[in-house]
Amino acid sequence: MIRKRKPYKTYTKEFKLEALRLMEQSERPASEIAMQLGIRRNQLYKWKETMKKTGDVPAAKGAPRKEEQSETTRLRQELKRVKEENEILKKAAVFFAKELD
Repeated sequence: MIRKRKPYKTYTKEFKLEALRLMEQSERPASEIAMQLGIRRNQLYKWKETMKKTGDVPAAKGAPRKEEQSETTRLRQELKRVKEENEILKKAAVFFAKELD
C-alpha cells in the first residue's frame, strides 16, 4: 500500500509579512507566535532570514499541485503494472510455443 504524503502548505506573502511583524513587535516568544499561527517556529526564522537577504519574503513556491502530482503517480503505477503484465504475457507465449512443438 502506498502512503501519500501531505501536500505542502503554502502561505501568502501577506501572511508571511504579518507573521514577521508579529514576531518583531510582540514580546511573546517566536514559538508561541508560531503555535498560534499553526506553523513551525523554524519557518518564522527562515522567512526572517530571507527577508534580511533579499529584502522581501519569498512568494508561495511553485510546488506541484496535488492533482498534477497524483496524476503523475497514477500514470507511473499504471506503467509499472502494464510492464509486469507484458512480461507475464511474453513468458506465457514462450511456454505455449514450447507446448506446440
